[in-house]
Amino acid sequence: MTDPTAPRIEPPEDTIEAIAADLESSLGVKVLRAIAEVMLAGFIGLALIMLGLGGGAWILGGVAAGALVFYGDRTWFHRPALPNKTLRKMGQVLIGLAIGFSIRQSTLSSLSSQIPVLVLLGMTLLVSGGVIGYFYSRLEKVDLLTGVLATTPGNIGVMASIAADYSKNTAFVSLVQLLRFTTIIAVIPLVAQVPHTTDLRSTLSALLPDAYWLTLGNGLELAAVLAAAALAAQLGTRLNIPVATFFCPILVGLGFAPLGFADWFADWFAGLPSGADASFNLPPLLKVVGQILLGTTIGEYWANSPRITFGTLARAIIPVTLTFSAGLLTAAIAKALTPWDWLTCLLIAAPGGSPEMIWIALSLQHDVELVTASHLVRLLVINLSLPGLIWLASYIDSRLAAQQGIVVHTEQ
Repeated sequence: MTDPTAPRIEPPEDTIEAIAADLESSLGVKVLRAIAEVMLAGFIGLALIMLGLGGGAWILGGVAAGALVFYGDRTWFHRPALPNKTLRKMGQVLIGLAIGFSIRQSTLSSLSSQIPVLVLLGMTLLVSGGVIGYFYSRLEKVDLLTGVLATTPGNIGVMASIAADYSKNTAFVSLVQLLRFTTIIAVIPLVAQVPHTTDLRSTLSALLPDAYWLTLGNGLELAAVLAAAALAAQLGTRLNIPVATFFCPILVGLGFAPLGFADWFADWFAGLPSGADASFNLPPLLKVVGQILLGTTIGEYWANSPRITFGTLARAIIPVTLTFSAGLLTAAIAKALTPWDWLTCLLIAAPGGSPEMIWIALSLQHDVELVTASHLVRLLVINLSLPGLIWLASYIDSRLAAQQGIVVHTEQ
């Protein structure tokens, strides 16, 4: 026990000031890095648009910028850092809002009859991920839990953190998940053929803020909507809602007009010279920033990955190809069971990021409500089933290890 009569030792003032300076410097570096990533991603995105790759230009620009800036900062300035998850959360909030304001509530309410099919598709992806993980673990000579965590469609950070909790190969899990995610968001926009323009002038004119957003009423309305989305995301995170920073802002955008907030803002700002528009939507520039922020974190994960050899990458391509094939199989099942067209089935079944797939549907104005509902159901299915899948993989690993006389620890 500490002696209460002993003199209290205070840290030197210069130590406190040094710690404060380090914290301030760290925050400043993150802000500067984020600004550099967004600006570089903008230039790369415009270049990709001019090359005709408009479908995923902004997200891919974010991936490239995140990797280049993060790697350069760590290599040239020797500053160790971790991927900035806050940027991805901000991107999810912006994209979630944009999707929420674009969804037609009448169409969404008619999807309740499709829930059993959506659950079946989610379970198909989950089971196929487990089967692929089993065979790949035998091929790669790793334990079953590592193989399952690497091949089951899910959040990169979540799967890697579970691997760390169970003392598994975290770097391997991260690499396979990251390669799967990057492949999907690069290939699907090309397959979907998202409409785009290669005219740089028209692209820039659509992004620059016009007089509509420079009015006081609409500016205050935008600030209030962003604040409400941030609060909803924070509340959803506390309630352990899957991908709360994405789906809770969708609810904010979806309920903005039906709950009367749009009319309330219009009446509240009626006394201002410009007033506020009841038909609110996010500015195009914020939608682009949201896409860029979704990509930058993926690029940072690539830059933060351990040294990747050609052999390691080649072996990681195997489960990614199998997972992509499982997505195509799931899409074929959806096409056989439903009247949906092939593109809708592909966007629903693609084992990639939910925000990115829903954004492609929004860009095409193609069954946005159905794709959104399907990914929400899939996330719930995967997250609710994941504990059971982990237990089963750990149990099988323990049985196999017991047969070989090896002790395996499945808990920390």
